[in-house]
Amino acid sequence: MEPVRAGDREAIAAQIGRAPRGLRGVAHRCPCGLPDTVQTAPRLEDGTPFPTLYYATCPRLTSRIGSLEADGLMREQQDRLATDPEFAAAYRAAHETYLAERDAIEPLGTDVSAGGMPERVKCLHVHVAHTLAAGPGVNPAGDEALALLPAWWAAGPCVAVAPEE
Repeated sequence: MEPVRAGDREAIAAQIGRAPRGLRGVAHRCPCGLPDTVQTAPRLEDGTPFPTLYYATCPRLTSRIGSLEADGLMREQQDRLATDPEFAAAYRAAHETYLAERDAIEPLGTDVSAGGMPERVKCLHVHVAHTLAAGPGVNPAGDEALALLPAWWAAGPCVAVAPEE
């Protein structure tokens, strides 16, 4: 994770349509240079628990992930949890890694992570964000979804706010 640079907050706000909440840093940058995944605090500024540690912000990225969900990838992965022991074990390990990372920042006293882990696959956005933040080989649902995504950055920056170096 890298610190928030000048222009990042503005870019993220333009991407998600509101000021970012609980922003801790940029977990991944799009090849265009803008943030596409951020790390959020386990608790928002008002103390509300926010178990989603990694949050995809780029609207092109999130739109393409939504297309994968609509095409049934999430359902296919959910079915594989019951039939593919290797996939299920890797998915459980992703859940444990996610909890350990979040709890190292601030324990929430719960084993709820995000995206349905470890029992369900319910949000590919969370899993792709986790893969972008942690790298390949950590979250199998995110790895598979990311491999199917077209180059969301190919048309250039998704918002007009350019990051400053």
